[in-house]
Amino acid sequence: MPSDNKIEGSVSEARATTPKAADKILGVARDLFYREGIRAIGVDEIVKRAGVTKPSLYRSFPSKDELAASYLRQYDLEFWERFDEAVDAHPGDPRAQIIAFLTRVGKRTQRPDYRGCGMTNAAVEYPERSHPARIVSEANKQELRRRLRAMAAAMGAADADTLGDGLLLLIEGAYISGQLFGLGGPAASVARNADLLIEASLKK
Repeated sequence: MPSDNKIEGSVSEARATTPKAADKILGVARDLFYREGIRAIGVDEIVKRAGVTKPSLYRSFPSKDELAASYLRQYDLEFWERFDEAVDAHPGDPRAQIIAFLTRVGKRTQRPDYRGCGMTNAAVEYPERSHPARIVSEANKQELRRRLRAMAAAMGAADADTLGDGLLLLIEGAYISGQLFGLGGPAASVARNADLLIEASLKK
């Protein structure tokens, strides 16, 4: 029997997958991967929920690994949309930009269905650096680190790299503690703690 990561099939087995079907598959996979974890969900569950066949799925996504990477690429786009919204709301004020972004993060951590950051979760699930899901996740985190360091420098921090990394550690801590503590947990105050860290870093 074919594994989750590969299936043989020809176009004659079924009609070519339509963009609408591919979107449905990705939407179902995204929901399941985020709530249950990528490794915990098999292709059989995805096609059942999406109402499609395995050949249909594999014509759009050659393997489960590629489906996972596609989910994370979509997650990455939406992550930066949220980040850029906070930046655009406070032009020229990197401190306010970071606090605005983290205020929203803190609020999301209080939702009953919160499962942390999909990128962080995927990186934990796939320690092998060559895995497609790990590659997407790691690129997201590297870019976030770069941006936070640049924003710390724009604030005038004497040690911008350390401040940027400190903010990244707070963010990652919020992602994890939000899952552990839920409503009323420490992640709700991530923006306030970030502001305190920034204030301490900017003092002469």
